Amino acid sequence: MDGVTRRVTRNHGRHHLHGGLRGFDKVLWGLEEASSSRVSFSYLSGDGEEGYTGNLEARVTYTLNERNELGVLYEATTDKATVVNLTNHTYFNLAGGGDILGHVFRLDADSYTPADADLLPIGGVAPVEGTPLDFREPKKVGRDMGSSYPQMRLAGGYDHNYVLNGSGLRRVARLAEPLSGRSLEVYTTQPGLQLYTGNFLDGSELGRDDTPCLRHSGLCLETQHYPGSPNHQEYPSTALRPREAYKQATVFRFTVE
Repeated sequence: MDGVTRRVTRNHGRHHLHGGLRGFDKVLWGLEEASSSRVSFSYLSGDGEEGYTGNLEARVTYTLNERNELGVLYEATTDKATVVNLTNHTYFNLAGGGDILGHVFRLDADSYTPADADLLPIGGVAPVEGTPLDFREPKKVGRDMGSSYPQMRLAGGYDHNYVLNGSGLRRVARLAEPLSGRSLEVYTTQPGLQLYTGNFLDGSELGRDDTPCLRHSGLCLETQHYPGSPNHQEYPSTALRPREAYKQATVFRFTVE
């Protein structure tokens, strides 16, 4: 960045994943404010933490409203040039149990970022048309799960970053569970969304009521900038410099039909 090579923590083979050995999901955030419908947390990531430059002041605010919307607002500032890409890794299962293969999913994305054997983007984008990665029309998550398409074999399912259409806060995805009638719409300001279908869940982690999380028992809709962006100049930049403000929002809207 700016002509300087920085080496961040390698915690996933040769790669840096989820912020390193002690990513933001493993640190204690301070409570900034709280009410019946809003809570804000902050965290100061010190200069050099996990190899990143700058003292990054991060803040996340969660809001609930009468429209059954869960809003997530991410904000950050830094005192040195750095990179930042915050997201939410919640697993969703609108049936409340079992697997998510029967969920119906639609995603407003004409292309995705192809990945290598380590599931890291290789640069550039590729069209979803004619591939199992095409969710522009609603289809069951599990319909093409067993496809021999090379990108599907690499991930053992879906674990791909999609290039979202449009800009600004817009609706990009809808997930529905036919039997329960529950649905989830995703709105975001971010340029990408990582669809992950729990391919590597093996029961070692416990979910609600201490139920083992098994393969495909939940899926993630991670709104974000593209993985590997600092190393691919053609991707939207994740750079953040002093006197700049990082601000991204995602809204999850729940309904029952």
